[in-house]
Amino acid sequence: GEPLDSALENDMREILRVLSTLRVPAAPEEYDIHALVAAALERAGIAARHEARLCPGCRIDFLCGHVGIEVKKNRPPRASLMKQIARYVASPDISALILVAPGDLRLPREVCGVSVECVALARLWGVALP
Repeated sequence: GEPLDSALENDMREILRVLSTLRVPAAPEEYDIHALVAAALERAGIAARHEARLCPGCRIDFLCGHVGIEVKKNRPPRASLMKQIARYVASPDISALILVAPGDLRLPREVCGVSVECVALARLWGVALP
C-alpha cells in the first residue's frame, strides 16, 4: 500500500490523540460511546459526519475528512469484522480507518492499502471490563 500522505497522517495522529482521551463508563451502550466520540472530536475542533453513508447499505459511524471511525461495543466475530472493514476501505471516501472497541482487536495495520488503527477502550480505563 501507499504510505499515508503527511496531511492524512497528521489527521490520523490528531484523531487518535483525541480518542485516547476518552473515558467511557463501564458497560456503556454503543450510543454512549458515539456521544463521547462526537463530543471529543467537537472539543478538538475536528469536523465529523455521524453515520456517514459510504455507499448503498454501508454507513460508517464517523467520517472525519477521509478518516473513518467505527465504534464497536463488543468484540465482533473476526470474520464479520474483516468483511465490514473491507467494505469501508473499498470506499474512495476512506483513506484511513480507526476502530474504537472495548479491547485490542489485533487488526492488520493495513487493509487493501488503507491504514487501520484500533483504540482499545479498556486500555484507556486502566481497569478490566466486566
